[in-house]
This record gives sequence, structure tokens and C-alpha cells, in this order.
Amino acid sequence: MSVIVMKFGGTSVADLDKIANAADKVKQEVENGHNVIVIVSAMSGKTNELVGWVKDSAPGNGLHDKAEYDAVVSSGENVTSGLMALRLQEMDIPARSWQGWQVPVKCTGHHEGARIDAIPSENIEASFADGTKVAVVAGFQGVMADGRTATLGRGGSDTTAVAFAAAFEAERCDIYTDVDGIYTTDPRIVGNARRLEKISYEEMLELASLGAKVLQTRSVELARSYRVRLRVLSSFGETISDNTGTLVCREEDIMENIRVVKGVAYSRDEAKMTLVSVADRPGVAAAIFRPLAEAGVNVDMIVQNISDDGRTDMTFSCPTDQIALAENALSRAQEDGELNFKELLNDPNVAKISIVGNGMRSQAGVAGKMFGILADEGVNIQVITTSEIKVSVLVDRKYMELAVRALHDAFELEKAA
Repeated sequence: MSVIVMKFGGTSVADLDKIANAADKVKQEVENGHNVIVIVSAMSGKTNELVGWVKDSAPGNGLHDKAEYDAVVSSGENVTSGLMALRLQEMDIPARSWQGWQVPVKCTGHHEGARIDAIPSENIEASFADGTKVAVVAGFQGVMADGRTATLGRGGSDTTAVAFAAAFEAERCDIYTDVDGIYTTDPRIVGNARRLEKISYEEMLELASLGAKVLQTRSVELARSYRVRLRVLSSFGETISDNTGTLVCREEDIMENIRVVKGVAYSRDEAKMTLVSVADRPGVAAAIFRPLAEAGVNVDMIVQNISDDGRTDMTFSCPTDQIALAENALSRAQEDGELNFKELLNDPNVAKISIVGNGMRSQAGVAGKMFGILADEGVNIQVITTSEIKVSVLVDRKYMELAVRALHDAFELEKAA
């Protein structure tokens, strides 16, 4: 019997009524003849509450045992999985809940950010063979080799869902959330943003990494690697057929892939950091970015200025909440003699704006058009970075929404291709 994976995010299981609504959708798939693996997040707000409790337990220096952090924070999903199974049983649907260690979802790496290594299918398949129709699995969690519970980092339930779809060769993986698909940009900023029927793995991966919040980046990477057909749709439609959502699939599965730019993404919480007067010599970039990597700073855009008398300036962007980490790492490198710079500047008031589309591979002039549009709006570009299917710029944050709207309108993304 074919398997469908259905994942419900926190807003979709925020209370008992919403859990009942989600259970109705699971019932539809069971009645369609599928065995169903349901992946659930914690109820909306619960994970933040649990994280707060952990932090309050270590008020002095803020440090805590990461394994115990995982034990506490993963409990939110355990509650939801049990409640969902109970609701399905009340509907006469054979269902049981599974925690990560029971499957088991085998993890490697470190606590608070573990990675899924393997998902043996035998236990859940045996349960299906015994007559169970629905396996309700606690998302966001797994088990380390030593038997301790581990969590997968924020958004980890998306990754759990795609990993299960790959392990069980599911017909598809449906991600239910509070939006009805992937849009050309954030509809809260652009009122005529259009829902996309299909988007390629590569385009979705770029959008997710550049600020789009609908799917977690690692889940898209997994879907691309294992060719999992991934669908994003709203949990609040009456029936599954009421909402076709957006299908994330191979580029060759999109017949009408003629639009050059598919979407506009933005990231509000960006900072620009500049090392002033660094020695321009071989190895200086490694001396800067190695300590940043070791400190866990997520460096994105990088620009090196023209050298003058053997000195240069190096600019990079990172999340605003990592400014202190970056400053400490670079200051230590200076103290240890690995670096020699005059000054470290930071600007926490910038935003990253990006356009994404597979059509950029074969279309010239897209970047120039983007820059012209922003110039016409009086938006100054501070940093630029490109890839084969995206162009990103760093701008003053106060112009972020203006830039997003201008690019969306100029590339006519409200129109179907």
C-alpha cells in the first residue's frame, strides 16, 4: 500500500480544535487508500516556552547542558503526537504515536542541531502490517548513538517529514502550514503576490536560504537529493482538493518554466561588518573567515575592496544576532597575532533583497535590470552577490519593502507565465 507523509506545523496543531481539523485531513488520505505517516510540530508557542524554561534554569552565565536542553525542548512534539493519535482513534482510525527513539530516527552531530543519519522502516512497517493506518511521529527529534534524545534545530520538523518520505519511498510529502503555498514574494508586503503552482528544488532552495520562511533549507536539500515530491498547502481548507498548494519538484517536471525571475526574497535581520585596513596578502581571507566559522558565524555576502599600499578593507554580512560572536572571534584573532586590522565596523540596519529564477541561466541582463530598478527608486546598493540563478543585494533596511515591491512589479511576477 502506498504511503503519504503529512506534516503539520505549530499553527496547524495550536489547540485541540486545530488538531481535530488536521485529523480530518489525515482521514481523507486514509479513505483514499493510503497508509499515512503524520509528522507533527509542537503546538504554536510551546517550543519558545520550553526554551525559555531552559534559559531560566541557567540564569547566571546562560550556559546549559545541551543534551538536557534537547530532552526538555523535544517534549512539545511528544505531546502533540499523542493528542493527534488519540483524536484519530476517536474517529475509528487505527493510529499510534511514535517518539524519535521508538522509530528510531538515528542522528549524528551535536545536540541542538543534530542531523538525521538513518530511519529504519521496520518498526513502522510492522505496525502497518498489524493494521495500523496512521503513524503519528514527533517531528524535530531523533536519538543519538548513546540513546539520548537529540533535536534537529529550528524548522526540524520539515526535515523530519522529508526524511521519512525518502525512507519510505512515499508517493509525496505534504507540508501543511498557515499559508496556501509558495508565493512570488511575501503577500504581506506585496498585495498582488501570486501563488506558484510549481517551483523547482533549486529555486526553492535559494528562496529558503535567502529569507523565505515557508520551508526549512535542509528539508529542501533532502527533497532534492532523494527526489521527494514536496507539496506546501494550507491546513485550513475544508478538503484537500480545495487547496492544491505549491508542488516543489524537478525543473524538468515544470513544463512552462519560461519566466526568468520566479520570486523575490528578503532577509530583514542582516548586518554588514567591515574590517578596515587589513593586510592584502595570501591567506588573509582564511585568517578572517576561519575564526568566524569556528565561532559559528553564518557569513553570507563577502566583498574585498581595492588594495592600497598593501592594505585593503574586507566587508561581509551576517545575521544581526551574530554580531557579538563575530566581533569576539575577530578580536581574539587580532590578539593572537593572526590578524592585523585598524578597525571593525558594523551596521545592523541593512536588509538583503534577492531575485531568484532558473531562467537567469540563459537570460542576459537580469542583474542590470535589477540594479536599474533599484536606482530608479533611489535605493543604494551596498553589497552584491550572485549565483547561477540568483542575484542578492544589501541595502539600507528602511528601503527593504520599497525594493521588494519595485522588483516584484518590474518583473511582473503577479502575472502567470
